[in-house]
Amino acid sequence: MAFSVKCPCCDAELQIDPDLRVVLTHKLPEKPREMADIETAFDRFKGEKQRRDDAFSKSVEAEKNRMNVLDRKFDELLKQAKDSPADERPPNPLDSD
Repeated sequence: MAFSVKCPCCDAELQIDPDLRVVLTHKLPEKPREMADIETAFDRFKGEKQRRDDAFSKSVEAEKNRMNVLDRKFDELLKQAKDSPADERPPNPLDSD
């Protein structure tokens, strides 16, 4: 005599045979549709296209300015290296104190 149980994790309906101690069948619940109609889905798709285009434009601008940023960082670090005393070595992290 099989009986029905609802899974607490996924809400699937399970048919269990107590004599054999196995799941005979399982039925997944129907998922509700995310979009009510095609117009809503199309509007959402158009909005996603604009968002992707904006993100791409921002990444292109960031890439164009990347070399300028790196050059400035290098110049600043070079200036710091020139201003620091030449006889002073940076500490070696492997040296024990």
